[in-house]
Amino acid sequence: MKTINVKELMVPLKGYATVPREATLREAVRALEKAQLALEPSQYKHRAILVLDEAGNVLGKITMKDILVVLEPNYRNLESMEVLSRSGHSPDLIKSMLKDNALWLEPLQFVCERAKQLRVSDFVKPPEDGEFVDENATLGEAAHRLIVYPYNSLFVTRDKKIVGILRLSDVFAIVCDKIKTCKD
Repeated sequence: MKTINVKELMVPLKGYATVPREATLREAVRALEKAQLALEPSQYKHRAILVLDEAGNVLGKITMKDILVVLEPNYRNLESMEVLSRSGHSPDLIKSMLKDNALWLEPLQFVCERAKQLRVSDFVKPPEDGEFVDENATLGEAAHRLIVYPYNSLFVTRDKKIVGILRLSDVFAIVCDKIKTCKD
């Protein structure tokens, strides 16, 4: 794992779904679809959209989960939902929260209206300290970060500027490829 560097596995920014901060959620979803179509069939699909400032610098990313959360406005009242689900609360409690807070009761058409109105700048989160990895870091260091932190991807940096994304799926694929070459 020490012989492979992050830059060998990362997806460069130009190969990832990106949108300007002024984009609507609908435009972001379309950018994700366009980026997916450009991938080779053997490549894993992207699971996030990068949001860029006017100079093309990455401000943050929006994940599939972020999109689902922002489309249901009542989740704003349940900021502790993720903490509850991870702290051993029963599925019945989580189900009752869904019912008690009137989550996902509106017809799917309301999703379309929200997606046209929401701007990604309204909900994009800036990267956290643990979400960065230098392009010259080893695969081992990157794998460790992906395991220890709750991220499915890391921002790859060169001279403190984000130049790509390292996805958990790509790290997993390289490890699986190695396992397949092992002798019985």
